[in-house]
Amino acid sequence: MTTEPRRSGTRVPARAQIMGWMLLVLVVVLTGIVLLVWRFLHNDAMNKVTASLEQEGGEFVNFAQVGRHPVTGALIAEPGALFDTYLRQQYPDSWEVMIGAWETPTGLKWHMQSQDKEIREVVHDPRLLDRIVADPNGHGTAQTASGPLRWIKIQAHTDGGQQAWFITGHFTSADVAEVHGVVRILVLVSAFGVLLAAASSWVVAGAILAPVRTVRQAAAEISEHDLTRRIPVEGRDDIAALAYQFNAMLDRLESAFSTQRQFVDDASHELRTPITIVRGHLELLGDDPDERDEVVRLCTDELDRMTRIVEDLLMLAKADRPDFVHPAEVSLAELTSDIDAKVRSIADRRWVLESIGEGDVVVDAQRLTQAVVQLAQNAVQHTEDGAEIRIGSTLSLGRLTLWVTDRGPGVDPAEVEQIFARFAHGSGPGRGGAGLGLAIVAAIAEAHHGRVRVLSEPGAGATFGLDLPARPGAALGPAAPATAEEVPA
Repeated sequence: MTTEPRRSGTRVPARAQIMGWMLLVLVVVLTGIVLLVWRFLHNDAMNKVTASLEQEGGEFVNFAQVGRHPVTGALIAEPGALFDTYLRQQYPDSWEVMIGAWETPTGLKWHMQSQDKEIREVVHDPRLLDRIVADPNGHGTAQTASGPLRWIKIQAHTDGGQQAWFITGHFTSADVAEVHGVVRILVLVSAFGVLLAAASSWVVAGAILAPVRTVRQAAAEISEHDLTRRIPVEGRDDIAALAYQFNAMLDRLESAFSTQRQFVDDASHELRTPITIVRGHLELLGDDPDERDEVVRLCTDELDRMTRIVEDLLMLAKADRPDFVHPAEVSLAELTSDIDAKVRSIADRRWVLESIGEGDVVVDAQRLTQAVVQLAQNAVQHTEDGAEIRIGSTLSLGRLTLWVTDRGPGVDPAEVEQIFARFAHGSGPGRGGAGLGLAIVAAIAEAHHGRVRVLSEPGAGATFGLDLPARPGAALGPAAPATAEEVPA
């Protein structure tokens, strides 16, 4: 019992992997975008707060330099009056506060201007003002019950050397909340986009992988007994190309299995008779020496016939392989002369070489010789001793034609297609052999991308011609009914 080898990798379906990777990339990108937007909006809000605070501080500095008492018209030098006069003229925005603080012998005093009661209560905390006043920096952020307070502090110059400061502050909770609101909307939109992308990627991945699933299902259903299933090919993308190549592979497999089955069927069909004959004679073999010699001769003859049948079957089995023919450039005149010399030794006939084509062709000379010799052998089987058999060749317009003409009984037009099948015999006299010769001729012609053509009338002989392209890749043109002008008779 064999066990399936352990395979590495994940069990997650490809569809889920595609969707997962798409969502991972999308989430990473959206997370980066959200963080960048949040950082940008936060910095922009803080920059605006800082700009507003600096503007307020600049306005106070300008006022402190030229500020005059509204009643007396004199320059204001006393800190309390300076801050009170300036702050009465200011209307800070919500979440803003303006403070004027100065040192006195009894401690720190201040004036404050704010529109919000809660802010005023927070800022009234002496500890908060002490921290801001004591801070050596001119700006900073203080944590309060109402949230972070960004502030700037400006030193005020007064008579008598009193320490005084103008402080303007901005509570940033509202600004940060606004930024967070925008970011929350962006996160919600991104989450919706991720869900939409998940659904879309699932559907799209399913549509893209549908042909792949079809290929997998087809592969699972295919066996050596049924190779007829094919995959519909739609489109021109990579998946369509995969389906096309898979179908082409199935075509090759079906052809290979068909050839194998046909070889087995043909061999079992044709070898059964000689095996039966040999076995029958061996079982009835007696002690008479003459009878033994006759049985040995008969068995040897049948074994030779079986050998020829097997060789022919093996040749036909190889006919679909790309290395069945080995084209090379040869002289048609030399090839025709060689064929003529070989066919003359087949039998006692009046052989006539009626035409020799001139020029070079790219063909497998051995296979073509084998085909023409087989046609000559076929003509011998259907003619009497001394009968005329003509052979010839022509080369015209990229087409090579080789033919054999006899004066035998001819071929019935209804049998022209049938006689090229394996183990087929014509209905006329002269039947002999296993019926594989013309099948081999047809296979050699097809391997050269050509065809076998027959011109015959019953009782008036027959002409068998090989019509081939002179060079590989040359167009042979559509098939047409043979005429006496096309194939000499």
